[in-house]
Amino acid sequence: MGEALSNLEIARGAKLLPIEEVGRSMGLREERHLEPYGRHVAKVDLCAIEDLSERPKAKYILVSAITPTPLGEGKTTTTVGLGQAFSHIGKRATIAIRQASMGPAFGIKGGAAGGGYSQVVPMERLNLHLTGDLHAVTEAHNMLAAMIDNHLYHGNGLGIEPHSISWRRVMDVNDRSLRNIVIGLGARTDGVPRQSGFDITAASEVMAILALASSLEDLRERLGRIVIGHDREGNPVSAEDVRGAGAMAVILKEAIKPNLMQTLEGTPALVHAGPFGNIATGNSSVVADLIGIRTADYLITEAGFGADMGAERFFNIKCRISGLEPDAAVVVATVRALKAHSGRYRIKAGAPLPEELLEENPQDVLAGAENLKKQIENIKLHGVPAVVAINAFPTDHPSEHKAIEEAAKEVGARCAVCRHFTEGGKGAVELARALEETIEENERERRRGGGGSFRFLYPLEMPLKQKIETIAREVYGAEGVEYDAEALRALEGFERAGFGRLPVCLAKTHLSLSSDPALKGAPRGWKLSVREVRASVGAGFIYPICGQMRTMPGLSAHPAAERIDLDGEGNVVGLF
Repeated sequence: MGEALSNLEIARGAKLLPIEEVGRSMGLREERHLEPYGRHVAKVDLCAIEDLSERPKAKYILVSAITPTPLGEGKTTTTVGLGQAFSHIGKRATIAIRQASMGPAFGIKGGAAGGGYSQVVPMERLNLHLTGDLHAVTEAHNMLAAMIDNHLYHGNGLGIEPHSISWRRVMDVNDRSLRNIVIGLGARTDGVPRQSGFDITAASEVMAILALASSLEDLRERLGRIVIGHDREGNPVSAEDVRGAGAMAVILKEAIKPNLMQTLEGTPALVHAGPFGNIATGNSSVVADLIGIRTADYLITEAGFGADMGAERFFNIKCRISGLEPDAAVVVATVRALKAHSGRYRIKAGAPLPEELLEENPQDVLAGAENLKKQIENIKLHGVPAVVAINAFPTDHPSEHKAIEEAAKEVGARCAVCRHFTEGGKGAVELARALEETIEENERERRRGGGGSFRFLYPLEMPLKQKIETIAREVYGAEGVEYDAEALRALEGFERAGFGRLPVCLAKTHLSLSSDPALKGAPRGWKLSVREVRASVGAGFIYPICGQMRTMPGLSAHPAAERIDLDGEGNVVGLF
């Protein structure tokens, strides 16, 4: 038996359709809607939103997950495999996923195109630059930073308090040495010295704005609302005030157009925007979904991390802006992650799995299944039916899959074993059928006056503190919230400034339902600690910070960058 092919080898062996043919299958016209970037990638003009508006809407499916291990549990692979699976049952699907950040690709995480026989291709293009959107975000963000420091240098007419400036610089590289720096050193003409730093591009508010803007006009307005700091009287200073928003919009004019690609089986894939999953929405773009919802029978999108994070933000932030309502959600689970939630194992990124983790032990799966049940509950809190996708690994045992099915059944969720990594679309047919049946059943129940109807967790009129406490209690399972004095002052200031009607996006660890990464399963009896609160006014949300958030990753002792290279024929090697 030969050695298994790598993701890159599988992707490179695929026979791709011309991108124009992929577009035609969605109802997109080459001459009006598509702007080709080579043979297999195209930008989609936003006029498609209006042009397709009379077509029927697709069923809208969110792919979320249990609380993941540091290795991730395969949401993107499941999204791709599910999109491919629908064609095996005579249905058409379009998928919408986030763009890859090159920092993690050259670090530990590897690529973000899916895996095995459920990938978006060309895999190298997706992971390395694609159409340059992340570079445009980087440039727009740093243009504003330059405008701020230029304003200080030329007299500071707005009276900006330099210590209040929160707008740092960004780059799409993992570089811990740039987290905290001093700028403006040297001669007087080299600028005004002050402390600053770098974040990774995915953590930029500009990236969150790109993901949430519903049009070019909306993008321009949101950029103008970015708050970069305060004046000496404590009033917020915006990007519009320093006259930087117009240039930013020009830089992002092409980046707001979604990128069209395809899966290994020719399923259309809209790949657009990649906001950080800890401090932002962690979802792909609104405009991609507004286009995709009119192009197939099913539109499948993915939200970052577990259902307590990406899905909650998808429901309460993204869906408010798009106006789209999901018909069902997938909760991806793996045997290894549920065993980890028993608290008996430790999984570390870049390290081999503990040998005992791979031994047959359905009791450990059941011990960690409280996390699965709570994440299903988090989906149902929003009136959305959930289906569990067991992302199967060769080291799993049938008894362990049965344990997951029993846990899902206890909270009223269907379950499907998926082998899309090794089998492609046919390996996720069971999941596609389960979703089809779940959506039809829910619609029948609604017509009878029962069933679930999509709902937000809180109204926008609710005060910010109450929104935070609602999420902490209902979604995370906390018994209360504790605020540092600085956080309380910030909340009061945001209410006074008129930002109280914004939704909230709690920044916390993705490795636990709680704010403590060491707490596994579905912890109870703990309190959420809010140490700081910031405003992403341009993106349109307030983000309370719970614990330490790293917005500039570092490289490991042996990052993927050591293995990535070109061979003698100019082909990329070493990219996972």
